[in-house]
Amino acid sequence: MSPPDVVRSEAEPLVETVEIKTHFKTPRGIARAVDGVSIQIRRGQSLGVVGESGSGKTVLSRSIMGLLPRNGVIRDGSVRYQGQEIGNRSSKEMRAIWGREMAMIFQDPMTSLNPVMKVGKQITESLRLHLGMSASEAMTIAERLFRDVRIPEPTRRLNQYPHELSGGMRQRVMIAIAMACGPNMLFADEPTTALDVTVQAQILELISEQKRDRNMSLLLVTHNLGVVAGYTDEIAVMYGGKVVEKAPTKTLFADTKMPYTEALLRSIPRLDQPSHSRLATIPGRPPDIVHPPKGCRFAPRCAYVRDLCLNEEPELQQAATPDHTYRCFYPVGSPEYLERKVELTRKGELVSTGDLN
Repeated sequence: MSPPDVVRSEAEPLVETVEIKTHFKTPRGIARAVDGVSIQIRRGQSLGVVGESGSGKTVLSRSIMGLLPRNGVIRDGSVRYQGQEIGNRSSKEMRAIWGREMAMIFQDPMTSLNPVMKVGKQITESLRLHLGMSASEAMTIAERLFRDVRIPEPTRRLNQYPHELSGGMRQRVMIAIAMACGPNMLFADEPTTALDVTVQAQILELISEQKRDRNMSLLLVTHNLGVVAGYTDEIAVMYGGKVVEKAPTKTLFADTKMPYTEALLRSIPRLDQPSHSRLATIPGRPPDIVHPPKGCRFAPRCAYVRDLCLNEEPELQQAATPDHTYRCFYPVGSPEYLERKVELTRKGELVSTGDLN
């Protein structure tokens, strides 16, 4: 008698990490690129991972997919896919998951696509490998995928090389390749980098549409909070290898707690500001992940820093709103924060961009 099928609840995480750490051995010491990150992504959910360059966003997504080299990398924590541990699997074992279960849209399609292979050949490879299709069957599916991602004249485009396509068209090819085997989990690593604003909006809308149509889960990596505002259900803000705030998207924008998140919001240009208004910037630079600060990693750049912030590292705190956590001793809206804000505004050291809350 065969065992009964396991019925999984839609509320259960499709992908889950528990205190995942990815450290790199360097001549200067151990670089803590991802330093204890726990996230959950359910089936059909979209999570935006936001932060400056060097915050650990890309390393996190590649750690989950198992795309990092084994040599010189120190790993810890747990990565689970559909309840099964995959963090300790070899590259050979992960090949059964890549493409078919998990797929990634890489940041730069020009360097991700093979420059000496026609794009049609590149998309049919995964179809033949994972789904066992014949060459003609795979080419038929590839043509349909090109239509799905709105590539005009798909038959002709399949016979072109990457350099014959525009940046936006190459990114559409990357999306088609990622979609080819019908993965459950899609990672999009800065998918709109180097594209003009109009094409950026088209690519983001296309990814969102494909996610809805296929009921996929999505992890969208970006440095721009404005990008994730309309395309994600939840946002995790990373800084110095750690998640410093995580909340449902609407909650994060309506009730920001972490001063770093507030600083990112202030740096977004606003339509209600007069033309040529000064843009707010975050002073200083991201922390050295080889020798991070003793206390809060954002303390050296924070306008609201106090002695406690410099000497102790804050743990994740639970906000009053469900599913909202943050890593700060004096969150936005606290008496200490408001006292310091009044002082900075009086001195003219705080650039006001309206009420962010």
